Amino acid sequence: MSAQPLEWLDARDLRLAARLSSIQPEPNGRGLIREGILRRAVGLTLEAIGCEAPLGATCKVEVVDGGWVDAEVVGFSGERTYLMPSAEMHGLLPNARVVPQRRRGGVQVGEGLLGRVIDSDGVPLDGRGPIRAETSVSLAGASINPLSREPITRPLDVGVRAINALLPIGRGQRVGLFAGSGVGKSTLLGMMTRYTAADVIVVGLIGERGREVRDFVETTLGAAGMERAVVVASPADRPPLARLQGAYRATAIAEWFRDQGLNVLLLMDSLTRFAQAQREIGLSVGEPPTTRGYPPSVFARLPALVERAGNGAAGRGSITAFYTVLTEGDDPQDPIADAARAILDGHILLSRRVADSGLYPAIDVESSVSRVVTDIADETWRDRIRKLKRLLSAYNSNRDLIAIGAYQRGSDPLVDEALARWPEIVEFLGQDVARAADLDDSRQALEQLVERPTQQRKDIINDAIPPN
Repeated sequence: MSAQPLEWLDARDLRLAARLSSIQPEPNGRGLIREGILRRAVGLTLEAIGCEAPLGATCKVEVVDGGWVDAEVVGFSGERTYLMPSAEMHGLLPNARVVPQRRRGGVQVGEGLLGRVIDSDGVPLDGRGPIRAETSVSLAGASINPLSREPITRPLDVGVRAINALLPIGRGQRVGLFAGSGVGKSTLLGMMTRYTAADVIVVGLIGERGREVRDFVETTLGAAGMERAVVVASPADRPPLARLQGAYRATAIAEWFRDQGLNVLLLMDSLTRFAQAQREIGLSVGEPPTTRGYPPSVFARLPALVERAGNGAAGRGSITAFYTVLTEGDDPQDPIADAARAILDGHILLSRRVADSGLYPAIDVESSVSRVVTDIADETWRDRIRKLKRLLSAYNSNRDLIAIGAYQRGSDPLVDEALARWPEIVEFLGQDVARAADLDDSRQALEQLVERPTQQRKDIINDAIPPN
């Protein structure tokens, strides 16, 4: 039987011929790569048919002029493969080639990263040429046996008096920094960046304003701070997949330095933008929305990211992580804030009420907690913390009565003492951004504040509250 001309083939045969012609051997000869064809592009999602690639794999999608766009496999259904681009989708055409890359992209790490600013793909943004890498690690990291982690037993000096004295942070702790807009979150992050006693600082600027990247590098960190820092920037104008990968890349870099036995400070701003990026991806591939539109995958990704920080095995160093969480409308019950509280080792709440009073850093000590305080602080220290918190609570509970002069002296001895000592408490909680308060000085200041002799307390009270 003679071969039929190609034009006699029906549509089914043409599709089969196209799929067969797309099968190419891998360069290393370990198998075949089956290319696909781009059939649909809606919103942020690309839909291809004919290619075989596992979840999380990278594909190259052809664009006009022979260029390529990287995309990651985020789902599949039957013969359809759903992809999310990690860059702008300009130039995509119907029926474009989709070529799976069997090897997952790694993260280039090494001492050459110190002092550099990179994007979510590891490309330098500082104009200082290529980065000298020593090895490559997985973007997804490796899980650590919880029984092999070193316990948190040593306090970490973060240079902020209110945190050092009242909310002590341990090496390897994961802490949330909860704040609304405009209450000094970035300023507090900058103070901890400059003053924390860490060997290496890794900063992930995820989904924030592009203007803040240069400001953080030049003003907050400065030349001296950048010498021991790595900055991974994935601003708000990047695609959601790039924002996710920026958080993963920053964490992978911190893990590598931890595995070298170093104490790493990881600052991620913000965990909320990470969750919002995953929400965009989840909704684009058809996940059902739940609380405030967040699909279930968001609440699976959050603990997977946070659990990568912390102490390593014996002799492997530590990652002390601070994750900022934006509370929408100053609502502490925001679903991301609520989920973050459940998976972190403590949280520090920045209050708009405190900020409006002119007190910075605007930490709401009553609503903040460090869950490792019993492991790193002795009983005397914890007792002083409780005493000061009781004074704060007593004053704030009667703030309105005190403001209008309706509080009667002698009604409550604790309120009397809080009122008399309030100027000292305000001075203790406030701190100039240009001055560090180390751990020992913070503890001594707390001791002097709460351990004043009884008679001296009475004299202060009598002087502060005139008789009726």
